[in-house]
Amino acid sequence: MLQVALKLKTHQQDVDRLTERLERRNKGADVMMALRAALLKSIWYAFTSLDTEDSGKVSKSQLKVLSHNLHSVLRIPHDPTTLERHFSDDDDGPVSSQGYMPYLNQFILDKVVEGTFVKEELDELCWTLCSKKYYRPDTHRVLSNQDALRLWCLFNFLAEDRYPLVLGLEEVEYLLRKISSMMTVELNCVDVEEFLSQDCVPKDGLSVWSVLQVVNAAAWSQGVDGEGVSMAVEKVYREIVGNVLKEGYLWKKGHLRRNWTERWFCLKPGSLSYFMNEDGKECKGVIEMDQNCCVEVLSERDGKRCMFCVKTLNKTFEISASDSRQRQEWITAIQTALRLSVEGKNSLHEELRARRQELRVERNRRQALRAEETRRLQELQGEREEHLAELEHLKEAQRQAQASLQQEEQRRLDQHEELQKTLQRQLQEAQEARANLRAEVTVQDLEVEHQRRRIKELEDLHHRLQEALDQQIRARQEEETYRYTQTRLLGEEEEKVKSLLALQEEQEEQLLQTQREKQELRQEMEKKTHALGEAQHQLEKVRASRRRVDQDIAAAQRKLRQASTSVKHWNVQMNRLMHPICPGERRSSTSGSLVPAVRSPSVSETESINRQNSFDCEENITHTDNMDYNNTNPSDAGDQ
Repeated sequence: MLQVALKLKTHQQDVDRLTERLERRNKGADVMMALRAALLKSIWYAFTSLDTEDSGKVSKSQLKVLSHNLHSVLRIPHDPTTLERHFSDDDDGPVSSQGYMPYLNQFILDKVVEGTFVKEELDELCWTLCSKKYYRPDTHRVLSNQDALRLWCLFNFLAEDRYPLVLGLEEVEYLLRKISSMMTVELNCVDVEEFLSQDCVPKDGLSVWSVLQVVNAAAWSQGVDGEGVSMAVEKVYREIVGNVLKEGYLWKKGHLRRNWTERWFCLKPGSLSYFMNEDGKECKGVIEMDQNCCVEVLSERDGKRCMFCVKTLNKTFEISASDSRQRQEWITAIQTALRLSVEGKNSLHEELRARRQELRVERNRRQALRAEETRRLQELQGEREEHLAELEHLKEAQRQAQASLQQEEQRRLDQHEELQKTLQRQLQEAQEARANLRAEVTVQDLEVEHQRRRIKELEDLHHRLQEALDQQIRARQEEETYRYTQTRLLGEEEEKVKSLLALQEEQEEQLLQTQREKQELRQEMEKKTHALGEAQHQLEKVRASRRRVDQDIAAAQRKLRQASTSVKHWNVQMNRLMHPICPGERRSSTSGSLVPAVRSPSVSETESINRQNSFDCEENITHTDNMDYNNTNPSDAGDQ
């Protein structure tokens, strides 16, 4: 279990290190993207300043000079031939900004390393190029060239990454209020708001040259001198562009001598530096602002008030402010710097700008929602007005319907009265008719009694007639029964006669068919008899040929016996010739001769051979006769 716990702990540490490394890499990537965006804004002004004809294109010679200056300012090794190789497929004409962007990204921005160059030099180079073309202040000029440069840098910092670069009206108002707050004599922001609310001012934002003109005009109208404006612009520049969260004089207690000395402190998101004086040339120390650093309030001691301390892992810096308000401002600023350092952010105003942008997006979304709700309310109002009009129309129709109903009710009342009168008149007539009817009923009762007696007499007569009719019906039924029986018998006789006639016809047909079959059989018998005679004739021929063949076989057998006898004779002669009899030798048998004797077939073998030959000949003859018979009489063979 202990080993498993150690492995899990080691694995968790590895995961934490990997996560921290990925976070640093992501933060580094975000920093590089922000740096590229900031550099690209300044370079865009330099490119547009070289476009003398406002055609969106710059000649290659000017781009070479610009690229060389950019390499020099950004401390990047420069290869003069890369631009020519990059645009080798193009003609000698000018190059657009879209065509220059791939070269700028590949050979300049991708090679930039943060910390190896001074961004202020790049800003000064690009400002020098673009101010000659675009910045032409009138006689009411308050801003110096350095102040205009700083305002130009502030504009680029606050502007969004959309080209051509413009600054939203809210950001313009924010910048002007920021400058005004740094001045001893504040600018009249009411005039600025009136100017920004005019119809001639574009709603999507102002260019940097319009902003410079607005600042010059506002300072001139308020009678502010250039030095005050310059100091305010410098403070705002150091705060926003230089990432200075707060700066000022504080008392610091030494670590060795333990005495109190006044230093100029400059707080940035990553560090708290202190100098001999406010010119910032002689740095006496730097306190790193990281996650291991904290700030605490201290009680009064050593005759110092409004004290606080900054604690790091190794040291504790005791600091004293001039008053409690300054101490609280410094503590708040240091806590902000610590938060930015922990979050990996390098600029407070970038965060504030992002927040303002989110607020603008949210406000625009709410305005869109409000406009949509207003439109829906207008639609609902229109529908409500339509419903009201329809309701008025329905009310008018209801009033008309009520009037028509009243007229109809009056008409029905009139009809009811007329009908009541008619019914009363008819009732009187009915009463008179009822009296007359009663008199007629009395007369009719007498007639009914007379008719009843007459009906009784007729019923008696009807009963007697009914009995006579029943007797007649029974007699007719019996007669019909007899007739039905007679008819049935006649029908059965007719059916039997028909069946007999049918049997007779079938017998006649069968006789005719039998006669035809007899005639066919007779003809067939005649054919078969004729065929049989021919077959017997053929058989006689076969027998005669067989006798001749037997005679030939007997003659052949005789010849064969004669040939066998001669062969035996000649074998004996040959054996004698091959073995002559010498004096004193015995006669050797024929079986010991060198030449084997030819064995002659015996009589039994000869007879069996003859019988076999004769049997084969008979089979051949029989087969030949059968083939001749089949070929000569095919129809007869089919009949048999």
